[in-house]
Amino acid sequence: MNDLPASSASRTPDRIDLVAAPVEGGCSSKDTMRAAAEEAGKGEILARYAADYPKGPHDQPQSMCPAFGSLRVGLRMRRTATILSGSACCVYGLTFTSHFYGARRSVGYVPFSSETLVTGKLYEDIRDAVHLMADPALYDTIVVTNLCVPTASGVPLQGLPKAINGVRIIGIDVPGFGVPTHAEAKDVLAGAMLAYARKEASQGPVAAPSHRPDRPTITLLGEMFPADPVGIGQLLEPLGLAAGPVVPTREWRELYSALDCAAVAAIHPFYTASVREFEGAGRPVVGSAPVGVDGTAAWLDAIGATCGIAQSAVDAAKDKFLPAIRAALAANPIKGRITVSGYEGSELLVARLLIESGADVPYVGTACPKTRWSEPDRAWLEAKGVRIQYRASLEQDIAAVEEFRPDLAIGTTPVVQHAKSEAIPALYFTNLISARPLMGPAGAGSLALVINAALANQDRFNRMQSFFDGVGTNETAGIWRDTPVDRPEFKKKYAARIKGLNKSEEAVGT
Repeated sequence: MNDLPASSASRTPDRIDLVAAPVEGGCSSKDTMRAAAEEAGKGEILARYAADYPKGPHDQPQSMCPAFGSLRVGLRMRRTATILSGSACCVYGLTFTSHFYGARRSVGYVPFSSETLVTGKLYEDIRDAVHLMADPALYDTIVVTNLCVPTASGVPLQGLPKAINGVRIIGIDVPGFGVPTHAEAKDVLAGAMLAYARKEASQGPVAAPSHRPDRPTITLLGEMFPADPVGIGQLLEPLGLAAGPVVPTREWRELYSALDCAAVAAIHPFYTASVREFEGAGRPVVGSAPVGVDGTAAWLDAIGATCGIAQSAVDAAKDKFLPAIRAALAANPIKGRITVSGYEGSELLVARLLIESGADVPYVGTACPKTRWSEPDRAWLEAKGVRIQYRASLEQDIAAVEEFRPDLAIGTTPVVQHAKSEAIPALYFTNLISARPLMGPAGAGSLALVINAALANQDRFNRMQSFFDGVGTNETAGIWRDTPVDRPEFKKKYAARIKGLNKSEEAVGT
């Protein structure tokens, strides 16, 4: 018996210091979560993420939950099941991915309470769920993903069986406080799968791919428009090479084929973990991509040199394709100043293609980091006077729109929203730019149609701005008999009241 009053009785501190956590919620308490994760044994994983996905020059871009990316990779793979371990609100939001991309499959979820989280019962529940789902008639692989709270609590997914009934089990941690963007979370899962497949291949025969070219292949790293691998394959044919699988792959056996290549083309340059696996398998990696005349010429030279192709064959390929690309660009000119920003990883490639099409591109912002695989693109763009912002924040992208006052702004949803509010035509990068071919002759003229249509909308925006002129903004937007008046004294009063309530709530658990 403890004779002390209940209010003053000592107790073991919580593993996560809830008192120190900001009241805004889990996504805003990344420093607290990171410290808890390191204390709970996740320090090595977080250190690897910090090295693979450096955050500078500022902390972290504003983006969707990073697990959006890894979940997408799993949902796109055949015979692959997904289980999420995290807060119910996070899982609820992330299942939107399965609907948005038409995956037509369920996402598994292992719920938890404070008790199961701190006692270790959550891990046992996850292990039971994996055993229950491991049906080889349905699945080749089960991917289990820790979100922020289970990662911070040290739930050890790496301790799960590597296989159950012949079904591979892959456990990964994808916390918002450790993986900066959803694009890089794709690499977390792709890299884990490549590591697993590489180990399988080293231990003995593995399943042959459904299609195996009769020539050495170039594995393509990074999601892209479906026509681009076909176009790249056409570029490679005169070199005696073929386009290999696209990583992330659509089925498990493609991973073996991806590893069995002559070289890897890092079309998207942020797949650091995947590159590590390819290099561990002895596969060289080539950066940039065949976009525009200059980009295609340099890329073919790099592929030829890497694969030991005779320069005469490389020159023959360039003589065949570069005139067609040049003609396509000339037939589809783009005139106007355009700022580019996004979080897909192909922003620099799009900027190159726009410039070769005739556009003035003063600024490119990307949420992804600077890597050696994008160096050719950085050097080419900066030689053209383009300012590049890696790990771009929303504020930096909007500031670029304000500074350059472009004829068209390409960017994320809030950048597009801001530009349109300023009567500047704008296009959402992911849905309207990424969803088009960029490589080779097919990519040369693909952007012009949508870009020029958007540029032609300036008069329409001017009419809209004139029509809505005088209706106010923010809290004064609309038609009012008595226009609302800002009352900062009320805001100050209620801010102080809320601060006092928060302190009272914090004191409850101390």
